[in-house]
Amino acid sequence: MGIVQPHLWYHDNAVEAAEFYVSVFPNSTITNIVHAPADMPDVKKGDPFLVEFVLDGMPVTAISAGASLTLNAAFSFLVDVDDQETLDRYWDALLEGGGEEVACGWLTDRFGLSWQVVPRQLAMWTMSPDADPEGAARATQVMLTQKKLDIAALEAAYRGD
Repeated sequence: MGIVQPHLWYHDNAVEAAEFYVSVFPNSTITNIVHAPADMPDVKKGDPFLVEFVLDGMPVTAISAGASLTLNAAFSFLVDVDDQETLDRYWDALLEGGGEEVACGWLTDRFGLSWQVVPRQLAMWTMSPDADPEGAARATQVMLTQKKLDIAALEAAYRGD
């Protein structure tokens, strides 16, 4: 039996990234830091190399292993939220220190990791078999104009207000 979990590659700041993420999300902690042995390419012996942490209950591993690989938007964490206050809190926290707003509820944090911070309602409106297709299309059109999602505007569009 095994565990499936994300493994993130950072140039040199995996521990700093993990410390940041566990400060943002509840039920999160760093569980282990491994220091680099000798003869690791792009990593100095003794530097923090691998960090294992739990992110809101999900195990994650990250390494500081040089610039041969780079995080990009092909991988993102999805943060489902119930209300605008929670959406705003996570959005603002993840942008802290130099993150960048992208589009449609996506952002890139200061470490280069992509995040989607979206209301749970969006999935119900667009993917539920009971969804109103016209409402879903209206909500999607509004979403396409937003960076940080505005739940009230999306709800109004879905209803046709």
